[in-house]
Amino acid sequence: MFFDPETWVAVAFVILMIAFGYLGVFKKAMIALDKRAERIKAELDDATRLKQEAAKVLADYKARSASAEREAADIIANAKSEAERIATEAKAKMEDFVARRTKTAESKIALAEAQAVADVRAAAAEAAVQAASTILSQSVKGQVADDLLAKGITEVRQKLN
Repeated sequence: MFFDPETWVAVAFVILMIAFGYLGVFKKAMIALDKRAERIKAELDDATRLKQEAAKVLADYKARSASAEREAADIIANAKSEAERIATEAKAKMEDFVARRTKTAESKIALAEAQAVADVRAAAAEAAVQAASTILSQSVKGQVADDLLAKGITEVRQKLN
């Protein structure tokens, strides 16, 4: 039993443990493990805090993004309504312009028509006067002819004009 290597390993192990206990290695190991546990706990707390801050920043970013998207949608909607309003106004102005131009053109046409009718009547009256003058001057002679001719010309002019 004293010659077995396992026995001597066990005796050496017990002596080593007693020496460690006497020198305080166990306390130092426990202190080192406690410090490491505290450091790990502090790192975990920092990681949790950073995670919470990141979540807040992400939530803030998402809120800003949603706000920006709403503002962009509002701007687009306003631009569309403004464009529709401008198009409606332009259409109304164009229709008014066309109506005024049409009315002006119609009045010019009516004026030209009236002028043409007056010119035709004047020409017809002048031709009738000339014809009557020629016929009366050939058929009637003397003072009576001149009186009839003047009176007839005056009446024809009044009636035709």
